[in-house]
Amino acid sequence: MGDANMYWTEAMSRQPGVTVVNARHEHCAVAMADGYARATGKVGVASTTCGPGFTQIMTALAIAARANVPLVVFAGDSPMLASFYLQQIDMAPLAQATGAAYIAVKSLDRALDNVREAFHIAALERRPVVLSVPMDLQKQAYPFMADYIPSSDTLPLPQRPMPDPAMVHRLVAMIAEAEKPIIIAGRGAKLARARAPIEALAEQSGALLATSLQAKGMFDGNPYALDIAGAFASDFSRECFAEADLVIGLGVGLGAYTTESGYLYPNARTVQVDINPRGLWQELRTADMHIRADAAGGAEAITAALKARGIHKDGYRSAALAQQIAADQPDAKEFAIAPGVVDPRTAMLELDATVPKDWDVVIGGGHYLGIAMTHLRGRAPERFHVVCDFGAIGNGLPAAIGIAAARRDGKVLLIEGDGSLLMHVQELETVRREGHRMLMAIINDGGYGAEIHKFRAGGLDPSLVIHGRGDLAGVSTGFGVKGSTVTSLGAMAGMFREHQASNSASLWDIHTDDAVVSRPYRRIHYGEA
Repeated sequence: MGDANMYWTEAMSRQPGVTVVNARHEHCAVAMADGYARATGKVGVASTTCGPGFTQIMTALAIAARANVPLVVFAGDSPMLASFYLQQIDMAPLAQATGAAYIAVKSLDRALDNVREAFHIAALERRPVVLSVPMDLQKQAYPFMADYIPSSDTLPLPQRPMPDPAMVHRLVAMIAEAEKPIIIAGRGAKLARARAPIEALAEQSGALLATSLQAKGMFDGNPYALDIAGAFASDFSRECFAEADLVIGLGVGLGAYTTESGYLYPNARTVQVDINPRGLWQELRTADMHIRADAAGGAEAITAALKARGIHKDGYRSAALAQQIAADQPDAKEFAIAPGVVDPRTAMLELDATVPKDWDVVIGGGHYLGIAMTHLRGRAPERFHVVCDFGAIGNGLPAAIGIAAARRDGKVLLIEGDGSLLMHVQELETVRREGHRMLMAIINDGGYGAEIHKFRAGGLDPSLVIHGRGDLAGVSTGFGVKGSTVTSLGAMAGMFREHQASNSASLWDIHTDDAVVSRPYRRIHYGEA
């Protein structure tokens, strides 16, 4: 809150049904609204003041734009009639550079239309919108009777684009020829709730199943599911992909990380089924053939066409292969663990076994991401919220607060790094003030883990990015959130019972050995490919 939005904020707080959450930092206000939107599917709303308040949110806007999050930011602007204003800055190019839309409210006559347009763009195009309102315009009395038609009245009804039958016919011919097909499902498949039709297609075609990072958990429990494709794939999964002769992506971008820049399946023909297929993305050729359709409708149409032609294949599937998948481990390499710290992989397994599977899990970006996403199992895809779309750290905590505000049941687990937490540690006070009963597990390796391992891999001195573990539990307690330090394993079950009984938030400062290198980092930076 600041000069350019404080009167609007106070007025909004008096509206029926409106809850105002006061963040401690502008970036975090937008990141909280981002988390709320991811958890609910609704348009998230945040507000900032002008000038330095607005410039703080560039990273949060870029993250929301990259992740296709519907968001409206009410940004107070400097007064139109002032001859000089210290905090004046041209907000439009800044907002648009992040991928957000920008709408300037310049008159009372157009104010309602501008608001409706902002929410319409956010919901329809699934991206953030900045609504700029000069502070002197905000102070004017509205001279008309309120006659507002909400954007929801103008939005097209949700539809499922069905594939061109000719394209389906071509894909059916490719499946008929394939011996080792694999299906990769992505965020579009998750949003379409397409698990059942995709599993039916995989059964009919003999395909194995995998997901992108953003659809993690979609096929948990299926005996032919390989978990995440690409950078986080296990060694056994890579062997399967290397042998694949057909890869079908459903509701997935097939970008650099999911395909390992095309090296994951070098011998396969590729097909992308998506509502917005792209032939070139992230400087890669995404597929040999593209079919415009949503993931659920596309899978159903392809399966029906296979059945109509009497095609049912075993493909990759066999009892022996199912046993190999069941026995697969994400990372079996042994490391010597120093006294007083724990192996982060083992800690993640204990955390996964301790926290119930119906909890929402929020994961930020950093070295620990490759451990969390490969070791967490048995959770529905809609329970995972991975906030790494712009490669920025420091966003897990505010996103988790937004999700906790949406859930209101306390069932939110944040898994975050120590460096990320410290970027916006002030929001622990917001957690306490808002009364969120969330659990925060901080994977504390005493520095910026990603850079530690990159420096070591390159033969450089990592001391510049090793800061020491400090007392994060004490810091948390100082903000009014119960903090505990974990230096050995086996106690999390009891700690979780204490957390549930306390009816408040908890932070677990898990001291991990920085000698443990995640499997993705070993492959990329240490040459274990």
